[in-house]
Amino acid sequence: MKNWPINLILFLIFIFAGVIIGRLFFLQVIKADFYSALAQGQNNNFLKIQGDRGKIFLKDKNENLYPVGTNRDGKFCFLFLDEIKKKEEIADSLSKILNLDKEDLLLEFEKDSGFFVLKEDLTSEEVKNLEESDIEEIKISDQKIREYPYGELASDVIGFINEDGDGQYGIEEYYDEELRGQERILESKKSHGGYLSFFNENEIKGSDLVLTLDYNIQFQAEKLLKKAEENYNIRGGQIIVADPYSGKILAMADFPSFNPNSYSSYDLGIFKNNAIQELFEPGSIFKAITMSSSLNEDKITPQTTYDDPGMLLIGGWPIYNYEQRNYGNNITMTEVLEKSINTGAVFAEERLGHDDFSRYLESFGIFKKTNIDLAGESYSSNEEFKKGYDVNFVTASFGQGIEMTPIQIVRAFSAIANGGKEINPYIVEKTVKNGQVTELEPVSEERKIIFPMTSSKVTAMLVSVVENGFSKGAQVSGYYIAGKTGTSQISYASLGEDRKGYSDETWQTFIGYAPAFNPRFLVLVKLDNPAAKTASYSAIPIFQELAGYIIDYLEIPPDY
Repeated sequence: MKNWPINLILFLIFIFAGVIIGRLFFLQVIKADFYSALAQGQNNNFLKIQGDRGKIFLKDKNENLYPVGTNRDGKFCFLFLDEIKKKEEIADSLSKILNLDKEDLLLEFEKDSGFFVLKEDLTSEEVKNLEESDIEEIKISDQKIREYPYGELASDVIGFINEDGDGQYGIEEYYDEELRGQERILESKKSHGGYLSFFNENEIKGSDLVLTLDYNIQFQAEKLLKKAEENYNIRGGQIIVADPYSGKILAMADFPSFNPNSYSSYDLGIFKNNAIQELFEPGSIFKAITMSSSLNEDKITPQTTYDDPGMLLIGGWPIYNYEQRNYGNNITMTEVLEKSINTGAVFAEERLGHDDFSRYLESFGIFKKTNIDLAGESYSSNEEFKKGYDVNFVTASFGQGIEMTPIQIVRAFSAIANGGKEINPYIVEKTVKNGQVTELEPVSEERKIIFPMTSSKVTAMLVSVVENGFSKGAQVSGYYIAGKTGTSQISYASLGEDRKGYSDETWQTFIGYAPAFNPRFLVLVKLDNPAAKTASYSAIPIFQELAGYIIDYLEIPPDY
């Protein structure tokens, strides 16, 4: 009997287990119907509805606000499926009032319970007809409809809200959490033989966002891209206007654009913001990066000369200047930029050396994202360039065979314009919630890419490009403009073709800043395959018109 305590414990465990099993059998089998009916009688149906979404604003130089993403009052109708009595009659009536498919409605009505939204954003006539109908099961409630009052303006930056209420693309996606209001509950309780529907009004509105985009500059940039389609039959194009000191984006235009109020009528590809997502080879605008790098290491000066051979043979590959020109002997580095000489850029890169050239490209941010606050930013790891073949370094020196996004080249050029400092491009200036304003300017590490003296020298060289070189068309009377053109061939891979090499199509670009020695803005104009020989005939006129507009608009005092 010495094991009796253990036996007693085991006996009690068996008794306890038996009681539990018996109780479960009683509840789940014998009384199953009772508790199922009780649960059904106390059943709550819930629909989560998002609170008011925050608004999105552009501004102008006087801090006036323009609501480019806002909300309007609307109504939607719904019903609870377990309330429906005469399914056939109700489906027939609703199909006529709401222009819905009767058979689809009947399929939904076959579900035993749940909350079913029939239609959102009802017209006034639909509301009137529903209210006058004898369908007691239909309920109508208020809702907020996302609206974009300025249509296509800045649509590639803003994005849109999909049918599930989620932000898609651009600001709407990147700041979705901040813009969302707190959820409110639409609840239906079976009480006293009927349902009572109500909103929990304890909701919190989402944050409003004020963008860095200037309404007037954005409008002008988009107008010029549309004009470029008419004048040059461009397939696409982008214009970015930035403050090269702070990183504020004053305009970001992408053509073609779309109207977010009717996003469902467009093909998916049009929602891509090519200013931050399209990779391209920048061509001769990149020569300024090569010159900056070599100057910063004291490998050249603006007055350093070389003899142009007209053609170089690198690893069996011939390298020519534009139209196979030969510019002769004693060509200065400033003249290399003025005349956009490929062999001169190769000379500057060779003086610097491949390893240091790669290091500067890394420093200028060519191999990394800008981390701008927009959804979907792309970048290229440039694996082909990093293979280290001589020909890769040679072609990269004049902007061919190395790829980046428009926003990346804007970041790189900003360092040349602002005295050598790396910037962080950003697009949302502040948030406003419950009257509290939060500034969102990114914290800069003040990292220097090139010395201020290098920045000044390259700026002077770029001013000479506009004053004396192929970019004279960019001049604005009374102001020093620093800038550079670029015309590069589009690779077959960029056109989606599975073959190596380059097509006859071109990217044509111009990038410049003004006033050159104390810049208030920097502009990149990029056009996809315009019907023009070079960027001098396509991108430069657009830059000149936009720069003149911005100078007048911001009332910038003249240099001379």
